[in-house]
Amino acid sequence: MPGLRGLACSDFRATPTKAPDNERGVAIEIASEEQRDTLLQQLENYFGAKRFSNAADAFDSVKAFVLDHAAKQSVSDRPKNK
Repeated sequence: MPGLRGLACSDFRATPTKAPDNERGVAIEIASEEQRDTLLQQLENYFGAKRFSNAADAFDSVKAFVLDHAAKQSVSDRPKNK
């Protein structure tokens, strides 16, 4: 769009895989399609309006968000001690 500066995150894709490639992306395990769709919606809501100065900054920001989400899911999935 004219007047806007920076990169959008539109080039990022979430794809199911059996062979994760952490060199060119970030891979996390998601238990269900519903959880995957929820994460994708969260990513779209959070990053939809953001602009980045370069692709590396955009990638690192999305990667940090996804890894933080995965860590929180891992903690919430643990059995609670009584």
